[in-house]
Amino acid sequence: MPTTTSLSYAPVIAIRPAGEQDRAALERLAALDSAASPRGSVLLAEVDGEPVAALSLDDGHAVADPFRRTRDVVALLRTRAGQKQPRRAPSRPLLAPRWAA
Repeated sequence: MPTTTSLSYAPVIAIRPAGEQDRAALERLAALDSAASPRGSVLLAEVDGEPVAALSLDDGHAVADPFRRTRDVVALLRTRAGQKQPRRAPSRPLLAPRWAA
């Protein structure tokens, strides 16, 4: 008796800063969502390479493709936006000179 194997599919989700090259994608998402396009610093979420949601880091305004399941993707964008940015190395030494003690 032949067996069939059921393969499960896990989409690849990428979250990255949107650049000027993404302006058309942001406008398309905004039009689909009947909303204004996010402004300022924007995070863009792509599922399998296709833009599906975006979030403004400046005011929290999000747009998403209403014809796809994007609620969890928008939640990921909000989580990523809430994470602290990596700390830069201090420009001065952390230890004070001996004479300062």
